[in-house]
Amino acid sequence: MAYDDNNVFAKILRGEIPSKKIYEDQYALAFHDIAPARPIHVLVIPKGKYEAFTDFAAKASAAEIAGFYQAVAKAAQIAGVTEAGYRLIANTGVNGGQEVPHFHVHILGGGAVGPMVARK
Repeated sequence: MAYDDNNVFAKILRGEIPSKKIYEDQYALAFHDIAPARPIHVLVIPKGKYEAFTDFAAKASAAEIAGFYQAVAKAAQIAGVTEAGYRLIANTGVNGGQEVPHFHVHILGGGAVGPMVARK
């Protein structure tokens, strides 16, 4: 499957869609989710064209991977969730609940985030 240059995160990276940015460096952009699931809900996206975690892990350079996860940590600190705790989520594929075909990590915090997944 080819990367879709018209996905919403690609448009945000190009500045075609505004975002409420909290952090940016050469590897990643972090911004507030427009439909937060918790009081603090930040998205962190790599600047490279990666569809999902599997694609990112297979194709990103070691510097991109390290830089991305360092950006996730910096975004969590800036968002103010590191002391009380937070959850990182990376949905992958249809069964994983991925809605945008650009790899991204959700940082959820600002209160209890609940159980890991709904029990069935």
